[in-house]
Amino acid sequence: MKETLTVLMLCMAISVNAQITTPHLSPDAMVTQKVGLVDISIEYSRPGARGRAIFDAKSGLLPYGEFWRTGANTATKISFSDSISVGGHALPRGEYTLLSKPGATEWQISWFKYESSNWTSYVSKPALFVLEVPVTAISHHVETFGIRIEDITMNSASMVLEWERTRLVIPLKLYEDRKILSSIERTLNGPGKAEYFQAALYLHESGGDLNKALEYIRKVTAYENALFFEVTREAMILRDLGQKGEALKSAKRGLSLSKKVRSADFIRLNNKLIKELSTD
Repeated sequence: MKETLTVLMLCMAISVNAQITTPHLSPDAMVTQKVGLVDISIEYSRPGARGRAIFDAKSGLLPYGEFWRTGANTATKISFSDSISVGGHALPRGEYTLLSKPGATEWQISWFKYESSNWTSYVSKPALFVLEVPVTAISHHVETFGIRIEDITMNSASMVLEWERTRLVIPLKLYEDRKILSSIERTLNGPGKAEYFQAALYLHESGGDLNKALEYIRKVTAYENALFFEVTREAMILRDLGQKGEALKSAKRGLSLSKKVRSADFIRLNNKLIKELSTD
């Protein structure tokens, strides 16, 4: 009995310690690329041809007209950090996957919102859109399926799929022009109220140049539609500069504005300032 138990334990130990680690036939890959101001990432697995015919109407590994996950193992995930146009179709920022139906002269590539790594779960769902992408034959053999970003400009690129002797190109277009031109215009027009307020706030709170802080805050409070917290900050800067009369005027204005928006905190703060500035 003891000998049987010993042999059994020895077999179990060998079984536990004899696990073999081997490479994946279709290794995982990740492509990351910045195009303009948009970050693009592609997570997928890369199957190899390994002597097999891949795209063929009947005898290929991937027969024409049948859905393919456009990769191996799990659903391919494509992420965009901002809105983008894919083959003329607008996509907001987010994560997507695609299923392909290979054909002799063109592929139908269906795009879906990424929800699961299980690629079969998308087959019965309606696609966001379907691209008809022409096939380009290439002269050399591509052993391993690949997806990459090429033809990169400041506002466009191409997503290229290649395997065996087949190449497909999906155009990507960015909506950067409006954002960049708007940013340029804002910069050329100089800082706005928000920037002046932030500069004044920083100088005041950090104990910096109070005269410069007053210059900045008055570029904000000079407007009739100045906000309660902006005017209150002006009063505090004037107080710390020793300009009690001007500070008192600003505190009273800040109190009035604070009451209009029912800000209890700033009502208390302005009342405290008024009391402090009213005493000799």
